[in-house]
Amino acid sequence: MEKIDKLDRKILSIISCNARIPFKDVAQECGVSRAAIHQRVQRLIDVGVIVGSGYHVSPASLGYTTCTYVGITLEKGSMYKNVVAELQRIPEIVECHFTTGPYTMMVKLYARDNSHLMELLNTRLQDIEGVTGTETLISLNQSINKEVPIE
Repeated sequence: MEKIDKLDRKILSIISCNARIPFKDVAQECGVSRAAIHQRVQRLIDVGVIVGSGYHVSPASLGYTTCTYVGITLEKGSMYKNVVAELQRIPEIVECHFTTGPYTMMVKLYARDNSHLMELLNTRLQDIEGVTGTETLISLNQSINKEVPIE
């Protein structure tokens, strides 16, 4: 992993709070040139420190009002790659993790309502070859959503 210095951390702290902030404003706050900020940000992208940017669309604004986490148990852990390939084909799934603990994997998905959730569980997830069980946890409210500490 590339070494991140104090200036990099300050830049990351600023742009992680507002990805749309102009580089001239970041440069002014950091006390360096706009070109220096541009070069630093590009290097942070190139080495994989910054892994994305863009707009986050509220799922609820698109009619997806039910946020759900589903723990999935597989017949064998070695089936993970094949199951992930099938899960990729379900557009409502937004995250998938290979986990330790009681589940082989955990997915996060959005459904329009409980009926849609039941359809996703019964006719999409549980029908995937190798899936032996699921446990569903419905999020009632997201209380925290932030980046890891940059200091």
